[in-house]
Amino acid sequence: MANGQHYSGIGGQAVLEGIMMRNKNMIAVACSHQNGEIEVEVEEHHGLLEGSIWTKIPFVRGVFAFLDALITGISALNFSSQVYGEDEEEEKSAPESEAQERQNKALMAVTTAVSLVLAVLLFMVLPCVLAGMLRGFLREESVLSLLEGLIRLVIFLGYMIAISTVKDIRRLYQYHGAEHKCINCIERGKPLTVQYVLSSSRFHKRCGTSFLVLVMLVSIILFFFVNVDSFLLRILTRILLVPVIAGICYEILHLAGRSDSLLVRIISAPGLWLQRITTGEPDAHMVEVAIAAVEAVFDWRGYLADEFGYDLAELDTITPEAKVYRRKA
Repeated sequence: MANGQHYSGIGGQAVLEGIMMRNKNMIAVACSHQNGEIEVEVEEHHGLLEGSIWTKIPFVRGVFAFLDALITGISALNFSSQVYGEDEEEEKSAPESEAQERQNKALMAVTTAVSLVLAVLLFMVLPCVLAGMLRGFLREESVLSLLEGLIRLVIFLGYMIAISTVKDIRRLYQYHGAEHKCINCIERGKPLTVQYVLSSSRFHKRCGTSFLVLVMLVSIILFFFVNVDSFLLRILTRILLVPVIAGICYEILHLAGRSDSLLVRIISAPGLWLQRITTGEPDAHMVEVAIAAVEAVFDWRGYLADEFGYDLAELDTITPEAKVYRRKA
């Protein structure tokens, strides 16, 4: 067996009572019904400007990857909300009409836009405003920039800690932990079974939490060197530099998924620390849900055979125990 962690390329997120997993152009959302049955929806997804040269340019591709992650994430949450709370006796709803599908896509676009605006206002504009209120007391621009970064970090950490006290969010974080455990399990060369997944780590360097922490830290460094006299221009530069920050953070996270160097471990440390808040230890059924999502889009048996030298015939005998079914088209 090979040592260390191998890159698999899969990723995902937690949703309401479920997991979304993505591998290349395939996305699966697995959700648990109240009766314990696991429902999986699989669809092919093509990212923003897929195939365009813009998606291949370092520091630019991260902007499109970030927006695409928002879109797919909201779409997965939309599916999970349909499954969440359904009674086991209820019949499945009729297929969506084309008009309903267009309405859902429009709603998803609006939701994505509103989410972006609120995030920018809360984590970029508000710290700038609060730091600007102290300009009469602190004249040194470098000190003000560092203070703004500190305020931004405090708001972010306070927000993450506050929502972690909500019961439903804590359960969401358990599913988040199940997602990480599945990826760590196969990237460490272990068969994707409930037992092996439960024994795997719930912390992973390629995580949205790590991305958000990087955004906070990179913004502190970048804004330290970008200073303008006008208060309105300061706010404008914060907004305009958001894509630049996203592009930088994407490249750092992209590197972290493929390297285990000392520098990468140092850079990844803050994100891994925050995952102690944003992930929880899942139960066995949550792990079954996560496994169902992985198996719908990723051939983990072939991956283990290629990367770690497993006997494929032996791996083919491993079958999931949970009852899984696909949503009818």
